[in-house]
Amino acid sequence: MSAAVEIACDESGFSGTNLLDPASPVITHASVDLDVPAAAELIGVLGHRRRSEYKSNQLLRPEQRPALEWLLEELRGHAHVHLIDKTAYVAARVLELFTEEPSYGWGTSFGTDHSGVVDLLRHRTAFLAAFVDLTRTKRVRLMDHAAVDRFFATMPTDVPALRALTRARVELVMQRLIDEDPELPPPLEPLVPALAATVLHWSAGGRSLAVVHDEQSALTPGRVARLGAFLAARVHPPPLRSFVQVDSRDDPRVQVADFLAGIARRRTPDLDVLLEPYTCAATNSSQV
Repeated sequence: MSAAVEIACDESGFSGTNLLDPASPVITHASVDLDVPAAAELIGVLGHRRRSEYKSNQLLRPEQRPALEWLLEELRGHAHVHLIDKTAYVAARVLELFTEEPSYGWGTSFGTDHSGVVDLLRHRTAFLAAFVDLTRTKRVRLMDHAAVDRFFATMPTDVPALRALTRARVELVMQRLIDEDPELPPPLEPLVPALAATVLHWSAGGRSLAVVHDEQSALTPGRVARLGAFLAARVHPPPLRSFVQVDSRDDPRVQVADFLAGIARRRTPDLDVLLEPYTCAATNSSQV
């Protein structure tokens, strides 16, 4: 029987479908394998140091640097952070959505490496914004042909990977999104591949995972089930054993993951050095 581990997760920087906001360029998905007493003790020590409840942004204040360094040292070997560059994520999704078959491996080591095309597209902001507008289909019931027109009008002509992209193909995929085809991964929900990458990290060595996650509407039961089935078909033993969402206020492990995610989202050189043991850039399509 394979070894099992329980991890607790939270994110920072998730802004729904507003993926191109320059003020929030990165999503961080943090996970820890602490048990409840150990996580509660960490939070208790931090609270004692401050004599009140800690928030992640407070840990980033200069006067709290000793507490931040203490926390990171305590988490060494028990934490992981997955980083997603939102702009790169959007650029890769253009290729994945309109030139490939649907896959819950998009954005993971099982997906196609589109980093070369991402480099060409990441500064084509009008085109990427048109893609986001086109694929934002919540509560949409009819094809927005004007949005399709804008997408093609802004498409770069100097990117070879886009030359075979046809309007018929785009409209076919868009109709599937509008019809809420469950086999089509949501193109504007980066927490789905973030969860996949986190599971793949912790399951290395043949471990199966019980995941406890802060409540996130993007991680619906159907999506998590399809992600679990995708991974089970490619990794033995199946890496995702169970998935439960909780209110972070009720689970100190999720609170610690929240601290770590909030710290890691602040991209400064000194923090990058401190966080290097915990961080991993998103595979293939969203590298930071």
